[in-house]
Amino acid sequence: MKIGITCYPTFGGSGVVASELGLALAERGHDIHFITYKMPGRLRFNSQTIQFHEVKVPEYPLFEFPPYSLALASRISDVVKEHKLDIIHAHYAIPHAASALLARDMLGGKIKVMTTLHGTDVTLVGREASFMPITRYAIESSDSVTAVSNYLKKEICSVFDCKREIKVIYNFIKPSIHSTAESDQIRNEFAPNNEKLLVHISNYRPIKRINDVFEVFRELHKRLKVRIMLIGEGPELPVFMKSAAKAGIDGDVILLGNRSTVEEILAAADLMIMPSESESFGLAALEAMASGTPPITSNAGGLPEVILDGETGCTVPIGDVALMVSKAYNLLTNDTELATMSHRAREWAFNKFNIGKAIDQYEQYYYKTLNPR
Repeated sequence: MKIGITCYPTFGGSGVVASELGLALAERGHDIHFITYKMPGRLRFNSQTIQFHEVKVPEYPLFEFPPYSLALASRISDVVKEHKLDIIHAHYAIPHAASALLARDMLGGKIKVMTTLHGTDVTLVGREASFMPITRYAIESSDSVTAVSNYLKKEICSVFDCKREIKVIYNFIKPSIHSTAESDQIRNEFAPNNEKLLVHISNYRPIKRINDVFEVFRELHKRLKVRIMLIGEGPELPVFMKSAAKAGIDGDVILLGNRSTVEEILAAADLMIMPSESESFGLAALEAMASGTPPITSNAGGLPEVILDGETGCTVPIGDVALMVSKAYNLLTNDTELATMSHRAREWAFNKFNIGKAIDQYEQYYYKTLNPR
């Protein structure tokens, strides 16, 4: 098939999934075309199997805000005509699905549109009154729709009173990229005195409850020699650092910024801390498990579908910092239990969320979308 993919080219979950999906589909011989404003962070460019088509937004004094959605629709239309694509896979309802649907209309319906909903496009942005009609339109008008968890599917049906078919295809991991070859070196560098290592990865938005991450770290720091690695960037990160400095523990905070790959860093940690208020799936938690690092998370959204509580990690009620600290402390002071959970986490991640299963499902759904009869 000739498949166009449009997504946010960022380090967030949807961008990671879209990139790895495109790479895996290309390995199976499909012709993949990424259409977005810059090269996705995890995309390894191969001119024979994957092409990147940049969306350029024109600057014009009349436009107070750059009309990216319209520029994207035009670019999709051009790429479809030039390369004779079969289907556009849009990750996120707006702007990507809406732009793809506009391109479909421009082309007289000569392209199919599959939309994958990842979470905040429905649970946060889609709920905004100004965006709800266009989000509903994107969901109802797409030729096919997938969601990354059963939780998200239920949310879509509830928020938008949606009766259409929505197929759940879980996010996935690629076992071959989860190497621990460099993890010992990272651990020796960041825990030279045999400290316990925590890790948190996010975009540091309020919905990630960064203050809870800090509180867990501070309480554990009182009882153990522990350091924390922070991956990613965002508005709440300076707040975390200010709190850490005030508490006198900022010397044990390791800032790592955005990373195109995080597997070796995750594998170097003992535990992941993820107290999010909302997670439609929780890709970071899955990547941690695949790296042998049990996640301690909230029970928000789709996280209970990803983590087997007490076996591959722990889930606690949202905001229950004390319980999160207790769970983490018990594991950090029991090497045998932590090692057992680490082993189970890797097995569960590879068996349940293997990329091969997900690609099989996407391929089958592409074919069904192209040939609905």
